Amino acid sequence: MSEQPRATESHQIGSREPLIKGAPTTAEIPFIYPAHWEADVVLRDGATAHLRPVIPTDRNALQQMYAGQSERTIYLRFFAPKPQLSDKELTRFTTVDHKDRVAFVLMLGDEMIGIGRFDRTDDPTEAEVAFMISDRHQGRGIGSILLEHLAAAAKELGINKFAAEVLPQNRAMLNVFADTGYDVSRAFDDGLVMVRFDIDPTDRSRQVMESREHRAEAKSISELLNPASIAVVGSSSTWSDQAQPMIETIRQGGFQGKIWGVCLDGGAISDSTGESHNIVTSVNQTEGVELALITVPIEQVERVVESCGRAGIRGALILTRGYAEDGTRGQVRQKALVRTARSFGMRIIGPASFGILNNSPEINLDATVNQHDPQAGTLGVFTQSAVMGEMFSNMAVRRRIGVSSLVSAGNRADVSGNDLMQYWEDDPETSVCALYLESIGNPRKFSRIARRLSRNKPVIVAKNAVTGMQLPPGHTGRTSIAPATALESLFKQSGVISADSSEQVLDIAQLLVSMPLPSGRRLAVVSNATALAQMVADRANTQELEVKLADAALDLEHEDSAFVQQMLRTAAESSDVDALIVVFMHEDAQVCREIASLAQRVAEEITKPILAVFPGIIENAASMVGLVQDSTIEHPGLPCYASPMGAVDSLAAVMNYVEWREKEGGTYATPSGVSPDTAAHLIADFMSRVQGENLLPLAQEDVASLLDAYGIELLPSTTVDSPQEAVDRVEELGSYPVVLKSTDEALSKRLDLGGVRLGIENAEQLRAEFETMKKRLARYGKQEIELQKQAEAGQSAVMEAIEDPLLGPVISFGMSGDTTALLEDWAYRIPPLTKRDVEKLIRSPKAAAKLFGDDDLPEVRVDLLEDLATRVALMKDNHPEIASLQLSPVIVSETTLTVARAKITLGNPRQRTDSARRSLSA
Repeated sequence: MSEQPRATESHQIGSREPLIKGAPTTAEIPFIYPAHWEADVVLRDGATAHLRPVIPTDRNALQQMYAGQSERTIYLRFFAPKPQLSDKELTRFTTVDHKDRVAFVLMLGDEMIGIGRFDRTDDPTEAEVAFMISDRHQGRGIGSILLEHLAAAAKELGINKFAAEVLPQNRAMLNVFADTGYDVSRAFDDGLVMVRFDIDPTDRSRQVMESREHRAEAKSISELLNPASIAVVGSSSTWSDQAQPMIETIRQGGFQGKIWGVCLDGGAISDSTGESHNIVTSVNQTEGVELALITVPIEQVERVVESCGRAGIRGALILTRGYAEDGTRGQVRQKALVRTARSFGMRIIGPASFGILNNSPEINLDATVNQHDPQAGTLGVFTQSAVMGEMFSNMAVRRRIGVSSLVSAGNRADVSGNDLMQYWEDDPETSVCALYLESIGNPRKFSRIARRLSRNKPVIVAKNAVTGMQLPPGHTGRTSIAPATALESLFKQSGVISADSSEQVLDIAQLLVSMPLPSGRRLAVVSNATALAQMVADRANTQELEVKLADAALDLEHEDSAFVQQMLRTAAESSDVDALIVVFMHEDAQVCREIASLAQRVAEEITKPILAVFPGIIENAASMVGLVQDSTIEHPGLPCYASPMGAVDSLAAVMNYVEWREKEGGTYATPSGVSPDTAAHLIADFMSRVQGENLLPLAQEDVASLLDAYGIELLPSTTVDSPQEAVDRVEELGSYPVVLKSTDEALSKRLDLGGVRLGIENAEQLRAEFETMKKRLARYGKQEIELQKQAEAGQSAVMEAIEDPLLGPVISFGMSGDTTALLEDWAYRIPPLTKRDVEKLIRSPKAAAKLFGDDDLPEVRVDLLEDLATRVALMKDNHPEIASLQLSPVIVSETTLTVARAKITLGNPRQRTDSARRSLSA
């Protein structure tokens, strides 16, 4: 880090002075701190750290980190012993303009553990990049994290390439670059390896980033759920009601590790067995604790978390309430709590958590406030509020559904559903994942994790009616302005099984944890009542299931058990059946249990799902809802339901999931002939006219240029002031026929109001139509007229895109016409889009049937519509500055696609909730 560094040590790279000569000093540049670049990150070992832009007051922290470097590090870095950095060097490295010179530091509390920087060269699209990582913290993935964040900041500033100089023997640093997934070029010059690479995200670089993120976040949750030693922290005022019962619950659950009790002001307190050998008065008196369970009053929580951090404890489960219920003061406390925890590398579950459960036989951790918890099984459960955690736990107990792990995030100050999905992906104990979400902090990250997880394990999500639209008490974050169906579309394209309630979550879960997946959508129904069999068949038809058999001959009173079992087996084994639903009406639960036992024996023999419905039981009805187990059979149990609708809907949801998994290739749609860099340069020029939060509507020629960068051709048009000018301009547009229309957006769509004139075939007709149109528009005070070549006749559609505060880019598609808006017949998708996402987007609106031939009309070029959607999605995904985009109408014929009108507005982009950098939720 000298003025002209020429060498690097084994985990560092140097950078020469920027090549921009005569650049202003930092003192001459207004200091604007880019707070949106700050992020909490998870390191490779699961600990957290805080990344932020460097500030001048970091001088001491940088000097201290430098002082801890080895002699070899310093020698390789500066070619000579150098005990400390000079004042000039410290100023140079900690004072930047956040534009041409950017630097990030990674902090663990007050300790700097890494610094990375880039300096723009004389080529404004390229920068030289450099790092220095603390010797004490090597191997924690710090270099790759700094590089990701520097690249994201550089892209924001219009920089597309990074360059670096690395010593040939510095294999570790060369590997850091090679392992990024970027296309790295190397050249040997003057004893150094010159490294260059384009920092535009690639499929490979995204995979690398996501893989590193996954491993780090999964490890951080694994440490919380698999601790070797636990400390339950309380005070004398909460000990008997909270801390002591928790210790007893953990002990009775068979926890395999050591349990410490920490009573902050009552060292003589004993547990219920009269023992006090592990009861201490300070966290500092414990040894080897990995998870702290905190039950102290709210005024003491932050101090306890700080003590835990200083004692090296990596995770805390906070059961204390009062944050969400205390309005603004509670939110301030919660943010301070998270800052304190992350400054020590800690993760937090809660506050106001119901607790956690890990039924792995190697751990047996029951740290919940319940007396009865679910048995061991394969269902992973995540909930936000404590109430929902308790409800899910109790419902699973009643239904006899086994749980692998359960996490109640309470106020979700830190650990989220995204974190749990990262953990479940690698957890051999979990085969099905269920989440109840009251808010979604990072939907785009949720989408990509869920899509990856769903390819191997079903993910069921329940949300309330306003999830994403507003925040529950005590939660902070962004809300969506898009329709609720947009969030539902995000779930569907990610392979998530969406449920309307917690009951439906468990309806679906009990089927998934007990039965094999169906191979198709064909169904057999067997019942003892014709009306019931018909009810199931009718419901199945509405869910697009194909009923191959509906038999009402089930009779246990007049037929022996062997015959009934054979009847069920014959129905289930049929080659044209993928699943069987047994519906049996009887008021005696014991009789129903006999039918369940017979069905379970059949299920044990075949590889198709079998469900049972017992709607008529009078007494002990609850005993026949959930997983009903015949103890003489080695089988997880038969999924049983009280309602035929619940059974059919659950089976349909699973069949939809299987269909998604079979057809979802995960290949992102990539159009040809696009130039994102061209579009970025155009947008950068346009953005100079954007003021504050105002939106900038682009002129039509600018819209055409921007669309052209993505291979989207806008049908040319021109405004005309007279009949003769209209005639003269026809040749510029091509030839007849042409269209006249009002430049007013509303009138241009209203043929009935005289705002559009179609099919003009010659100059004489053009003059006449112009005069007529001018008179009609005069009554509306809108006399400006536009001339455009007429597109080939076909179906008319609308494609739109917005930048949503929560979801980021949202693409919508519908057919033109008032009914689309009135009936909300729109389809939505969240980029990036796979090929299947694009297909579903175009086919989802009900009116889209017109595209495939309707009322004797021919089928149009749907493939061209799909190509257009791919281009729009990529464009919106790449450029958050595009606040809104509308292509209307898009006219598709048997041979062509024409974009007749387009509108684009730009605005200062909000920081997206998910980008090409790893970050925890704020």
